[in-house]
Order: sequence, then structure tokens, then C-alpha cells
Amino acid sequence: MWNRGPRATAPSGPHAVELAGLLHELSVRLLNAESFASALERLAEFLAGAVPGTVRSSVALIGEGGPLTCTAAGPSGEAVDEAQYASGAGPGLDAARTRSVVTVADLAGDERWPHLAEPARATGVRSVVAVPLDVPRAEVGAVSLYLPAPGGLGPDPLLTAMALVNQAEVLLGELRRRDGMSTDAATVDRAVGVIIAQRGCGVREAYDVLGETAQRLGLDRRAVADRLIKAAVRNA
Repeated sequence: MWNRGPRATAPSGPHAVELAGLLHELSVRLLNAESFASALERLAEFLAGAVPGTVRSSVALIGEGGPLTCTAAGPSGEAVDEAQYASGAGPGLDAARTRSVVTVADLAGDERWPHLAEPARATGVRSVVAVPLDVPRAEVGAVSLYLPAPGGLGPDPLLTAMALVNQAEVLLGELRRRDGMSTDAATVDRAVGVIIAQRGCGVREAYDVLGETAQRLGLDRRAVADRLIKAAVRNA
């Protein structure tokens, strides 16, 4: 599904070989990030420099029941971001909610979001392209690319932006998976410490006790570890 503005006239995008290089560089940058938050910052910085004509790249994620997570890179358009997130309405949030690409040919005159017109004029932003960004089993969101001229991105730069965001979805999903595994391991280790303290046993025996209990209850070790830690806290 597309939400189209007038036909774009921005510069053309990279050759296929150059795009492959951008995808590789993005992969290296994100997978080497020390945290998920750092990866989002790197994504914003990378897109601000990789997509021709972009003066600001803004990344927003909406988690289940959680607060809006946003980060950005670039010298212009901060006031537009602030107005959009404060009001809960704008091209980036629309793209996240509808899972469709949203284009704005001239933000200063777009009737969908009149509250963004003045911040756009004040910061020199004229057009926006917002591409959906979904992190599997975690958040939905979007990447908004701000441009100083009306018309938005041309076909080639738009395809470049979409390819990079699609790659970022896969990479961020992997980082979320790694975070989950790290959390699971930390919880299990903490529960093992509780078993050692309660039974006066060794580390290996404590892991065996946890595994046998999980098998007997038909639960995974993380679930049993959670219960054990909660019980220990209540009885402390």
C-alpha cells in the first residue's frame, strides 16, 4: 500500500554494486553496536548520509504498551519531530501504524498535518518520506527522511531507502533476539545462585536441579528460574 504525493524529482540513487556496499556497511555497523539503542542511533546516522538529499533521518518505534522510542541524526528538522511526537500525528507515525510508505511532497502545505507546517518552514524542511520499520515480535515503527526541497525522493533513492530499512529490520530483529538470550541466561544464572544458597550444593548440581524441575513441570528453564527468583524475593 502506498500513500503517494506528487512525483518526486530528487537525485538518482546508487548503482546496484554501490547499494550492495551500503547494505554490507549497514550490516556491519548495526551488528557491531553494543546495544539495541546504539544500533538505532547508528541506523539514523547511516541513513542520513546514505540517502541522497537527506538532511535528517528520524527513527521511531512503538512497543506494545511501552513508550515511543525515537532517535535521529541530521542538522535540520528537529522541531518537526518534536511536533509530530508531541501530537501523536505525522508522516512517520502514520507509516508505522499503516505499515505503508508515506510521502509528503511539501510539508509546509500538506493538509493532513497542518500543525507541522510552521516547524517545517522554521527548520527548512520541505518534504518527507517515511518508510515502515517493523522489528519482529517487538515493535512497529518507521524511518522518516527529511529533505530541504519539495518533491520528496526520486524513484532510485526511494528504492535505496526502502532496501536499507528492510535490511535494518532483519538486523534489529537479530539484535532483539540476542538481547533476549542474554536476559534468559542472566535469569537462569541468578536462579542457580538461589539454589546454591538454599541447598548448599555445587554449580553443576544446581543447574541439574533447575533442569529437572523444568522438565517435571513442563516449563522452560527461564520460566522456572523466574518463579524461583520471585519466591526467593518474597521469602527474603
